[in-house]
Amino acid sequence: MISVGWTLLALTTSAALPQEEETTWVIRAQTVYTAAGDPIEDGAFIEVEDGIIEGVGSGSRGGDGALECFAVTPGLIDLSVRIASSRWSVEESDEVQLAARMADAVDLFSYRWGREARSGVTSALVSPPDNNVLGGLGIALKTAGEPTLEARLLRDDAVLRGSFGDYPARHSTPNRLAVGPPRDFRTRRPATRMATEWVMRDAFYKGIAAKRSGTAYDGAEVLESVLSGERPMIVQAWATQDIRTAAFFKAEFSIPRMIIDGAAEAWREPELLRSSGASVVLPPMVFGQRARDNAFYTLSCAKTLHDAGIPFALSGHGAERSDERLAYQPAHAMRGGLPFEAALEAVTMAPARMIGVEDRVGSIEAGKDADLVLWSGRPFEPSSRVVGVLVSGRLVLDPRPTE
Repeated sequence: MISVGWTLLALTTSAALPQEEETTWVIRAQTVYTAAGDPIEDGAFIEVEDGIIEGVGSGSRGGDGALECFAVTPGLIDLSVRIASSRWSVEESDEVQLAARMADAVDLFSYRWGREARSGVTSALVSPPDNNVLGGLGIALKTAGEPTLEARLLRDDAVLRGSFGDYPARHSTPNRLAVGPPRDFRTRRPATRMATEWVMRDAFYKGIAAKRSGTAYDGAEVLESVLSGERPMIVQAWATQDIRTAAFFKAEFSIPRMIIDGAAEAWREPELLRSSGASVVLPPMVFGQRARDNAFYTLSCAKTLHDAGIPFALSGHGAERSDERLAYQPAHAMRGGLPFEAALEAVTMAPARMIGVEDRVGSIEAGKDADLVLWSGRPFEPSSRVVGVLVSGRLVLDPRPTE
């Protein structure tokens, strides 16, 4: 049970994020990077009406109330924001939770939403934590707005979350090693990488068998949506052996849309990933330490995937440190050789396409949601910073100087 004190703290910290109710604006900038074509340079404007982009062009627009900045990009999209990290968000009574929904567990009052929004992340995919082999259905949300699903929903039950590697088995004890009767439910869960893969394969084969025989299997419709390509499957796989396992698993079950999340060592297997047709979400670059599962992550990883033609996105994992958040990840990738245009796509249109929300977000085009990031200089440069953010037309970070 969550205490009243913690609930009041969550409400207080969420309310601390200023959100003007005005949703009609004119933004003027030196350059607008639309992520849908060539940038608009030498003076550009964006017209926002009731939270929707009405027009984009060059020339003079707006009056004294216009928002001004050096550059504008689409709002950043993070497919691995990892805000739902507490045990309140996961059901661990069984290692396969196909019907679990983050829509029923996500904390819309978390102070971390405000941190993400102010740093330029306007849309995020929240998946179940990786305590289970198959954790359930993730949800795509806006990072700001009224703290209700109706107000912030981008795509419900957007993905099925799975996990390879040792994380789902980290605290488990196999039956053969248990002394005496089982101590808790973890005694019967997978305790090795091989067992984790077996549990996932077993669930898929049971779902397929249930469909063929017409028998009941809890969550069979979720597996069918993945196998038909209606819903993407996003799996955690950091190290080389787990990335290979994910690629082979995709081929074994002919899964049309698989996203490999946290793939720090994807640079080791570009040909396998390219031939598999999988997409990749790279973790944030954190200097001075190894990635999870002792994976070795390189600055040139994003460039390697780009050169191989592998769809990929960058992520920030909801980092607390400002230099590890999503807005800084394109700069790290560019240091490794990734072109600016590819870096911009990796935090805008690429993640939008992966989960099928590109009709609403990911680029600056008429008719799309007014999710915009205003920059003090050229985006992703060390001397530039985020000075303004709009989410669905609502100003959550004001670029105007305070008096």
